[in-house]
Amino acid sequence: MPSRDTLTYTSTLAGSWYTADEGELRRELRALREASGQRRDDAVHALILPHAGYRYSGAVAAHGARVVEGRSFSRVIVMGPTHRVPMRNAIALPSASAYLTLLGELPIDTEFVARLRRYPLFRQVPGAMPGEHSVEIEFPMLQDALGPFRLVPLVVGQLDDPAVREAADCLLAEIDSNTLVVASTDFTHYGPRFDYVPFTSSIEENLRKLDLGAYELIERKDSEGFRRYVERTGATICGRDPVAVLLAMLPPDAEVRRLAYDTSGRLTGDWWNSVSYLSAAVRVRWQPRPLPRPAERGAEEDAPEPGATLTLAPEERRALLQLARGTIRHFFAHRRTPSPADLGVGITSGMRQIAGAFVTLHKHGELRGCIGEIVPTRPLYEAVMHQALNSAFKDSRFPPLSELELPLCRLEISALSEPKEVPSWQDIELGRHGIVLRKEGRSAVFLPQVAPEQGWDLPTTLAHLSTKAGLPPNAWREGARFEVFEALVFGEQRSGEGGGPR
Repeated sequence: MPSRDTLTYTSTLAGSWYTADEGELRRELRALREASGQRRDDAVHALILPHAGYRYSGAVAAHGARVVEGRSFSRVIVMGPTHRVPMRNAIALPSASAYLTLLGELPIDTEFVARLRRYPLFRQVPGAMPGEHSVEIEFPMLQDALGPFRLVPLVVGQLDDPAVREAADCLLAEIDSNTLVVASTDFTHYGPRFDYVPFTSSIEENLRKLDLGAYELIERKDSEGFRRYVERTGATICGRDPVAVLLAMLPPDAEVRRLAYDTSGRLTGDWWNSVSYLSAAVRVRWQPRPLPRPAERGAEEDAPEPGATLTLAPEERRALLQLARGTIRHFFAHRRTPSPADLGVGITSGMRQIAGAFVTLHKHGELRGCIGEIVPTRPLYEAVMHQALNSAFKDSRFPPLSELELPLCRLEISALSEPKEVPSWQDIELGRHGIVLRKEGRSAVFLPQVAPEQGWDLPTTLAHLSTKAGLPPNAWREGARFEVFEALVFGEQRSGEGGGPR
């Protein structure tokens, strides 16, 4: 199987987020930098930049690009928030060796990425990259302003306070003094379009007060204070987690300076729906702070690498099954999703593993519901609780489960490893691999146990999978892509089993 690091991502923002003409784009970027009036500052090693289309935020972002114009860095780390794939306490790494934009190919620092992969917080998350505009919008701005550099694009999920500190520590353990760190964020998204209308009068004045209140904490390098401010005010600052990570990285002598601030409301005259933009420069000398490698840490800190075979003790499997059944029972009684504490279930480290999961219901040995999530984006116990409700009430092949049926159902959980693409259908091992088929914008999945239960060989399995995807039975033979994963399957005790494909 060829290395996935031979892949090249291609950004598709040209023609929508900025012009599709290379010469015009370069002229626009240079004019914006010159108009900023900023001067180069060789002490700057971090930036906060907005990530809207250049028509809206380009002038603000250009202030930051001007400050570092003409400099060459060993690498540039661009941290942007996820807008498409939910990722709790995870930071997505690239699986490619380069990024292609309208201004040319950017080499990815694959050695640096490989070092980050050893930390459990950093992982490859299918679907997170490419296509995340919060990181991709920064590339042409930096390409045109800087000398050659190696890129480290990071898509940041929803982080809690410990994860913010962990991310900062991991990055500081690996960077060198010639690294530029870019935190990508827009500031307040105001208006009905964004479901955020904390005030309806003096909108321009109140937005500025709200945004600069957040910036005051950034200027003070107060990572936790900045996060508390966002929580308290509800300010819709989409890149709050990348900014918080950057602030947690800064030493006491770092200096943060605001460069520019603007709003789409001022630019367009539409104050009923407005997004704010801010750029800032950080004068900092990175001082790498070595951490113990993950392999050297104590056993209590260990976490399995994404994609590794999951391990669960017998009592953890029983607890997950108890969560699945208890979640459905609680929903019948209270019409809401419970917490583990509501069900009297303690959460162990094994149940916190980041993993995909399917929950399957059988009634009298026949399939009664099966829904899950393949991409590992959250703790296993959360995935199990969520998919238990989906399988009971949202499997379109069946009517919603009734309360009288629940005692007649046996529940089964499939805890999944991270999907990995294989070069050919011939690399699929029946009974071991779950299979994802993708073709022409359609996809379908079978769990590893499906083919053995049905007595199918591989071609028959793929024919059924093609049909499940809404394609002709032979569609798998040409032009299809395949991903495989493994599953740890366990269920409630019962006598006999049957059921259809899931």
